[in-house]
Amino acid sequence: MHDDDLGDCTTKRLLDLKNEPIQLLSPIEGYGNHPLVSLEEAVKPIEHLVPELERWVYFAKHNSSQQLSSDSLTHDEQAAIHLYTMEWNECSYTVLNRTLRPKDRRQLKPWFLYLKLILTVLFKLPSVFDVLYRGIKLDLSQEYVEGQICTWYAFSSCTESLKVLESEQSLGKTGTRTLFNIQCENGEIIQKYSHYETEAEILLLPPTQFQVKSKLNPAPGLHIIHLKEVK
Repeated sequence: MHDDDLGDCTTKRLLDLKNEPIQLLSPIEGYGNHPLVSLEEAVKPIEHLVPELERWVYFAKHNSSQQLSSDSLTHDEQAAIHLYTMEWNECSYTVLNRTLRPKDRRQLKPWFLYLKLILTVLFKLPSVFDVLYRGIKLDLSQEYVEGQICTWYAFSSCTESLKVLESEQSLGKTGTRTLFNIQCENGEIIQKYSHYETEAEILLLPPTQFQVKSKLNPAPGLHIIHLKEVK
C-alpha cells in the first residue's frame, strides 16, 4: 500500500467539523446487543455503503500486528482502528461520521457490528486528560454561544499539537478559520494503531458534550472557541 493512495488522513479528520447538528439527537441504541465479531464479519453489512471496503480491510489486517498488543487488543481490534484511519474516496470514517449526524438513527443499523467492535476497542485504550485542538477553515463562531452546551455526534479527531494544524492542508495561518481549544477528559489515544503512527491523533467518542466557555477573535479571520468537556 502506498501513502499517496491514502492522502493526509489525520489532517482531513481534524477538519471534519462543519456538519455537526445543532438539534439534540436521540442516543445510539442497539449496537451493544450485537456480538463481538471479526473485522471481516463486522463490515459485511456496510460493504454496499463504503466503496472498495473489502480491499481496505485486507490492507488494515495486513498492516496490523497479529500479536496481542500492550493494550490487550487482538489482531481484529487493532485492524479496526487502522481501517478507521485510512483515507480513500468515500472511506469508512467519512461514511460513518456522515451517518452518525442525521436525526434518523435507523440509518446506523448496518453499522452496529462495526460500532460494537471499534467502541469495544476504544474503551480498552488509555484516555487522555489534556488540552486538545481541532480546527476548520470556516467561521463557526456564531454557532457556539458562550455558556451553552453543544454536542459532537460523530467520532471527533483532535491533536495535542498546534503544529499539526499549521499546514495549509490543515487549518493554515491565514484566511477565515475557527480553532477549537478543548479541555478534554476522555480522549482515546489511537496513535500506535493508526496508519499514520507519527501523528498524535486523539479520538473523542460519539457523542461528546461540551460547554462553550469563551470565544476570542485575536486576528482578522481567526476565531478561537474554548470548549470544556462535560458529562
